[in-house]
Amino acid sequence: MSELSQANPVKAPMLRETKKGSVRKHIITLLVRNELGVLARIATLIAGKGYNIEGLSVGETHERGLSRMTIEVIGDDVVIDQVVKQLRKLIDTIKVRDLTDTPHIERELALVKIHTATPRARDEVLRITEIFRGRIVDVSQSTYTVEITGTEDKINAFVELLKPFGIMEMARTGKVALKREMANSEEDV
Repeated sequence: MSELSQANPVKAPMLRETKKGSVRKHIITLLVRNELGVLARIATLIAGKGYNIEGLSVGETHERGLSRMTIEVIGDDVVIDQVVKQLRKLIDTIKVRDLTDTPHIERELALVKIHTATPRARDEVLRITEIFRGRIVDVSQSTYTVEITGTEDKINAFVELLKPFGIMEMARTGKVALKREMANSEEDV
């Protein structure tokens, strides 16, 4: 036998398996300068990691020239952590927080236009709206438009109860969220 046939085969080095976090919903809040193109840069950064923004809410704060963004993304913990670190490096970004594992308050708003052609349908939609602490904000001969604010679960439950009447149109905001202040809490980065 030749030396080549007797040689031990060389094994490829074992690749270390990188442990990824679980895929779940993340709520990220940002305080940013209200400048042209900031939203586009943030959306591009998140899309560049292969994630879709599930919910987005942006509005001015009480401080002139600053806006708060609340972004809802479903993704891997490790990669979302990298996204948060990269968001912090953007010039127009002042503060970034992943509120997912932090005590926080979140709310969403929905406007729902419901078909209410009969008196019975009107009474039932009014009753459901009162139970969910919503408000009827517009009325026509055959529709009610309801405003409801709450958690995602509350709004989803409300919408499910209204489906049999016929939802004609619906608009939902993305979530807005703020970190809950606790007694003796330490400020996180």
